[in-house]
Amino acid sequence: MATDEQFTQAANHWDLETLYVDLASAKGKRLTPVEKLHLRGLLCGYSPTEIAERLGKNAKGVETDLCATVYRYVKNLVDKCDEKIENWRNITEWLEEAGYKTQPHSKLPASNSLPEKFNITNISFQNNQITIDVFLQITVPLPSELPAQSLDLGENGVENGTAPS
Repeated sequence: MATDEQFTQAANHWDLETLYVDLASAKGKRLTPVEKLHLRGLLCGYSPTEIAERLGKNAKGVETDLCATVYRYVKNLVDKCDEKIENWRNITEWLEEAGYKTQPHSKLPASNSLPEKFNITNISFQNNQITIDVFLQITVPLPSELPAQSLDLGENGVENGTAPS
C-alpha cells in the first residue's frame, strides 16, 4: 500500500512540510512514513478507529502507535508534555493553535490583462530621502462562484485590515 497517497487532503489545510520538520526535531529524528500517514489521518479529521478502518489495520494497534509516537511528539512540540490527551482532537487543536493550519484564501483568476490606473502624484526630496507618492488602482473581477458577502469589505469597498491609498 502506497502510504504517500493516503489522506493527501491534509496538505490542503495544513503546512505539512513545516510540521514534519518540527515534529522530527521534537522526536530527534525523521518521522517514519507510518507516523506521517497517521498524522495526516488525524489532520483530515479522522479518529484513530477511522484511520485504522481506512487502512485495513487493527484499531487498537493504530491507537497504540499514535500514543507512543505522534501524540508524544506533538505534546513535546507544543510544550504540553504535562497535559493529558482527553481526545484525539486535542492534537489537531494544539497544532492549529501553534499555527500549522494554513489560512483559507480566495482564489482570484490570475490575469495579466487586469485594467489598472497608475499615476505618480508627487515626488519630494528631503533629508537625503526620496518620497514618491503613487496612486494605483487595480480592478479585479470577482468570479461568480465567490459571493460578495464572503469578502470582508469595509468603507469604500476597501478590504478591512488594509489602509486605503
